[in-house]
Amino acid sequence: MNIKSLLLGSAAALAAVSGAHAADAIVAAEPEPLEYVRICDAYGAGYFFIPGTETCLKIGGKVRTEGKWYDAYTPNTHIGTLWHTRAELQLQTASDTEYGPLKTNTEMRWDWQEGGSTKTNLLHASISLGGFTIGKEDSQFNVFTGYAGDVINDDVIGDGPYELNQITYNYDAGNGFTAVISVEDSNSGYTTNAAGVTVPVTGPNGEDSHNHYAPDVVAGVGYKAGAWAFKLVGGYDSIVEEGAIKARVDADFGVFSAFLMGGWNTDGSKVNKYANGDSIGQSWGDWAVWGGASVPINEKLKWNLQLAYTDNKTFSATTNVKWNPVKNLLVMPEVTYTNWDNINQDQWAGVLRFQRSF
Repeated sequence: MNIKSLLLGSAAALAAVSGAHAADAIVAAEPEPLEYVRICDAYGAGYFFIPGTETCLKIGGKVRTEGKWYDAYTPNTHIGTLWHTRAELQLQTASDTEYGPLKTNTEMRWDWQEGGSTKTNLLHASISLGGFTIGKEDSQFNVFTGYAGDVINDDVIGDGPYELNQITYNYDAGNGFTAVISVEDSNSGYTTNAAGVTVPVTGPNGEDSHNHYAPDVVAGVGYKAGAWAFKLVGGYDSIVEEGAIKARVDADFGVFSAFLMGGWNTDGSKVNKYANGDSIGQSWGDWAVWGGASVPINEKLKWNLQLAYTDNKTFSATTNVKWNPVKNLLVMPEVTYTNWDNINQDQWAGVLRFQRSF
């Protein structure tokens, strides 16, 4: 056998062996591409895209614990110290449509006090699109005007209802002018009393509402120019067939901000949903007034004051200090004095709150 034949034979053998090994080789599968969470900044801070969708989600909430001494809302309550703890979880979604952002707002609340769970509450649940909101939110009689001061006990003298179902339209002209109109649930029908018996819901003055079908109505207008803002809102309680009007002025002077708000009751002898009286169920009378101020002492410390008074001679004064030692942590001591002059009763009350928001 010559050298040429030997070389050719060796090459053929090597090729056969290489082919056999190649046929037996294991090829690793390509890794699946990772889908990272994408930030969604079109609707503000904190939103991210739900993976696989074009819907943005924001998760937030708070954990709060506080000690309470006496009760600013009740003159005869002397039960010592209450320790109250609360957790809230809020989920907000948003996605773009041809009519603007489609949004939802859902918020759950859990409370624990004196060694037992006091309640679990669906605080908010609503859908918003094109200026319309439908679902459960606080009444626009409160939301549109901005409530009654940056204090915990802001409604010792009631400034309107809170959680209820509604269909609302908000208008913003973009030049400082805003408006709102809202059809709100009258909460009529039947309920279950403490004995487990189904009974008709009654209005604040004893009105029978079990066969009532008309909703309540709220409407308001506002204007903001520079440091000044003005808002006017009215609400009609279809069960009582009375209502109330509130007007509010806000001013921001830089070193401090202040507000003044007045309310008028269409029938001073009655309590209605929008002129909902003082904390012991007395009517405002013909009118009520609220005022307050906030002074930012530094970037971590702010002082607040709220005063309120009614035609029926109920007076409330509340002051607090809001301290943020670190971002999203609040420590707030608050003191309230309430005087019910027409029943010759008064009360001091205090709260010390710790709250972590996220």
